Amino acid sequence: MSIYGYIRVSSQNQNEDRQLIALQSAGVNTCNIFSDKQSGKDFNRPQYRKLLRKVRKGDLICVKSIDRLGRNYNEIQEQWRFLTKEKQADICVLDMPLLDTRRGKDLMGTFLSDIVLQVLSFVAENERDSIRRRQAEGIAAAKARGVKFGRPTKPLPENFLDVYSCWKSGQINGSDAAKKMRNAVVDIPL
Repeated sequence: MSIYGYIRVSSQNQNEDRQLIALQSAGVNTCNIFSDKQSGKDFNRPQYRKLLRKVRKGDLICVKSIDRLGRNYNEIQEQWRFLTKEKQADICVLDMPLLDTRRGKDLMGTFLSDIVLQVLSFVAENERDSIRRRQAEGIAAAKARGVKFGRPTKPLPENFLDVYSCWKSGQINGSDAAKKMRNAVVDIPL
């Protein structure tokens, strides 16, 4: 039996140390920990897919919390069933001892973990929706205050219209047009 760990954070600038420490404390060897920096909206994540290829019957997969596994209700349910029924692996959610398939393999234990899994999967997806809504509200409020998003605009080179006309009429090709404009760009502070 091998013990694997799975870590997920939503973006590159988030830190996974909290999850790593929890998995190591649970006895997961660092070389058996798979980590993605990607949204939990689906399970199309490279390290998660690599973990699936490694897992065999009787192995254990540990995650810090159910929302680290994913944030899509139906897909969490589907992956849980795939791992426990088809792969015949066990799963341990460290923050929720009721979600440890090594315990309570009788009908009552399975029933209780299924209910807890459904509730927590719902909460994970609901939180994802809330995060997206709060983000959209924050962006709208910032735009209303005049905050500009994206790259600052750069001024066009002085010869842009002449070069564009030549390109449009077929007198020069795109590469030559780009060279002419690149040579004419004047550094203007933004």
